Amino acid sequence: MTVIFRTHSPIEANVVKALLETHGIHCLVSSDVSHAVFPLSISGPGEVRIAVPEPEAAEAARNIADHRSDEVNGLVVRLRDEFEPLQERIGYRFRDRGLLEHALTHRSRVHEDASGGVLDNESLEFLGDAILGFVVAELLFREFPGRSEGEKSKMKATLVSTTSLARLGERLDLGAHLILGRGEEKTGGRRKQALLADACEALIAAMYLDGGIEPVGAFICRELHDLVEGFRVGQPGTIGGDYKSALQEWLQSRDQPLPEYRVAGEAGPDHRKLFQVEVRVMGETLARSEGRSKKEAEQQAARQALDTLTRGRD
Repeated sequence: MTVIFRTHSPIEANVVKALLETHGIHCLVSSDVSHAVFPLSISGPGEVRIAVPEPEAAEAARNIADHRSDEVNGLVVRLRDEFEPLQERIGYRFRDRGLLEHALTHRSRVHEDASGGVLDNESLEFLGDAILGFVVAELLFREFPGRSEGEKSKMKATLVSTTSLARLGERLDLGAHLILGRGEEKTGGRRKQALLADACEALIAAMYLDGGIEPVGAFICRELHDLVEGFRVGQPGTIGGDYKSALQEWLQSRDQPLPEYRVAGEAGPDHRKLFQVEVRVMGETLARSEGRSKKEAEQQAARQALDTLTRGRD
């Protein structure tokens, strides 16, 4: 057998393997990939190698060459970087591309991978959530020194909410880059708020592990700038992120009854449960949203209801 492809990305190796097998070329994949939580950042990336029978090596190399972007000493080492548009949008280029792939890999993809060399992004989400909370807390501390602790807590809850992160994911077109299993792909996973929000947190963690706190802090502050400015100028419904109070006041000022909130569904395991909440007025459903707590879901449903009402009825 002759090794014709080397990479530090198990996902990239799978792409090459599938490419060669579609041309009838048998492949042998070997790997040094560790199964630690952060194998690409702590102990260094493991190498994945693809070997083919010697008589088929030249044909395999030609097939790969149609997709290559780099070559070192005649050895193809990387396919074209499909993450280039995303790196341009976030304003950061990863030194370790494997970290970016890790951040975008949903558990549904891991469940369908028999090699055991692919890791999902849930541990990165955990780290990213903590980093996001720290950066946002420092930002609010600096920008709103006169606001009370309670006000800043409400602002923070809005900035780090599932809805806020999902909207960020939409702006970055993150869904187009998610690495999903076939089942999640078929059910519209690329557009799901929860998946986009989780991927944002994982992306933040990956950026931190790759480049430290400065680039990730700049990224977060830049992307949340408009929301923070909304707190500063006092846009309706944004002070402290208390959209439920703002919706109630809007309705009362027009002699309408108070809104009602109803849990429409729950999803996920107990430690990562998502609540779906809808807000109604006089039996009419104005909006539906989801969050990691009932309170967050209610706030975001109220926010969407306010958007609908102020656009169409004010």
